[in-house]
Amino acid sequence: MNRRHFLAQTGALAGAALAGRPSLASETLASPTAINVPTGKAEHVVFIWLGGGMAQVDTFDPKNRGNSKASPKLAGSEYDTIDTVVPGVKFCEHLHRTAKLADRMTAIRTVNHHLVDEHAFGTNFVHTGRLISGSVTYPSIGSIIGHVRGAANPDVPAYMLIGYPNVSRGPGFLGAKAGYVYLVDTDSGPAGFSRPEDVTALRVQRRQQLLQPLTDRVPDDSVISQYRTAQAEALRLAGPDFMRHFRLQDEPDDLRNAYGGEFGQRCLLARRLVQAGVRFVEVSHNLNFINGTGWDTHFEGQQNQHLLIKELDAALSALMADLEKQGMLDKTLVVIGTEFGRPAEYDARGGRGHQGSCFSLVLAGGGLKHQGAYGVTDERSKKIVENPVSVPDFHATIHAALGINPAHELFDGSRPIPITDQGKPITALFS
Repeated sequence: MNRRHFLAQTGALAGAALAGRPSLASETLASPTAINVPTGKAEHVVFIWLGGGMAQVDTFDPKNRGNSKASPKLAGSEYDTIDTVVPGVKFCEHLHRTAKLADRMTAIRTVNHHLVDEHAFGTNFVHTGRLISGSVTYPSIGSIIGHVRGAANPDVPAYMLIGYPNVSRGPGFLGAKAGYVYLVDTDSGPAGFSRPEDVTALRVQRRQQLLQPLTDRVPDDSVISQYRTAQAEALRLAGPDFMRHFRLQDEPDDLRNAYGGEFGQRCLLARRLVQAGVRFVEVSHNLNFINGTGWDTHFEGQQNQHLLIKELDAALSALMADLEKQGMLDKTLVVIGTEFGRPAEYDARGGRGHQGSCFSLVLAGGGLKHQGAYGVTDERSKKIVENPVSVPDFHATIHAALGINPAHELFDGSRPIPITDQGKPITALFS
């Protein structure tokens, strides 16, 4: 028993004695772990990021129809609702393809946080599960999973990012060795991984031999040594064996068409990458702002939100169907993340504000016991009625689906830090 468990148990025993509850004391002694952690069998994660704040009332938690053009404006959902294949579960009308696959997914409708509803704070919190700290830079969930599980194939990275990198997606105190390989388009692959035609394998080897005496001088416990490790990994991956995974033209035309435009092609690439052994792939949606504002649907951006939802519907449904056809859906957890939700009320120009107190995130595949939707909100999706889920709980569910204990500890120097902030998996999703 380590010191931390000893202190936790003795504190619990003392509290139980003071409260006159011997049963709690006996339970604490019987098991050092207070939570019965479910264990899933997923092997990979495709994390789809909807930057800006997806309106849950217009997508996965629709309510009675509102009217953004009326005077005065009528609060409610922007669109009509449709039935899914799961009895009693409804989605927005523009998610009609996804609705047919709702039995392979669960919209977690009662996710919540109580941060200032600001994009950078929300993005960081949903990626790391931690509040921003002045003394610790916490790793993202992608870096954690890549670090703990590693790549499923040593010939590919553990963590890849299709989108624009920032600190919220980064490795934090884990260092550069737990970082990501990123790209911003699907045509060229990651920058710097293709050798110029005039640089042969022999020339690369000679360059590495020239560099070796310099890198050998770097102390193993220094920050620079982390970048030395990352550089060595990049050199190892450079070349045609890794770059062939980015050849989307090798896929059938009808499949590429089913995925849709640029975002759909990113999702198709994500399928190829997890099939190659990448453990965690994040895919950002709407980098080209097809509706003018992205998912940040203030003002007139709300009026073109249906363009985003339709593009998400095509790509998500194609990804799920493709993974299932490849025999990979039960092994691949598809996650939809966003920094917060939106209220049912409209602003003066017909858009929506920010709402972190109640919003929806989505899980699909990954071998979970899906039920279409989990949690109940009120008639405006403003308050949680049943089964609240914190962001750390959501992270814990992802970790448990991959067979990782959410209480697993990483170390920032000598300081142990659990990978979730006391998150508890949603046990109803595990058989």
